[in-house]
Amino acid sequence: MITTTTPSVEGYQITQYCGIVTGEAIMGANVFKDFFANIRDIVGGRSAAYERELRRAREVAMHEMEAEAEERGATAVVGVDIDYEVVGQSGGMLMVSVSGTAVVLR
Repeated sequence: MITTTTPSVEGYQITQYCGIVTGEAIMGANVFKDFFANIRDIVGGRSAAYERELRRAREVAMHEMEAEAEERGATAVVGVDIDYEVVGQSGGMLMVSVSGTAVVLR
């Protein structure tokens, strides 16, 4: 499945639009990750635990979107948009949502 943020795919022609497809993933970060991330924030550097969770959430959301596109008979998803949000009162949940237009390419 070709997935791109661009509105078209070079070398291909869009022959059919199958509709908007989406994928979401909400991941919770546990207390230990939060604790160590806060220490990293104080002393500087990157939080590898959060980066792994973010990457995992994005992969899950993309997979869901691609699966929905495949169910609709699409061969690609164009115009993909990826959004990241922190949800919950304590900010302990990370949400990644993706959307795009499922299309058939020739």
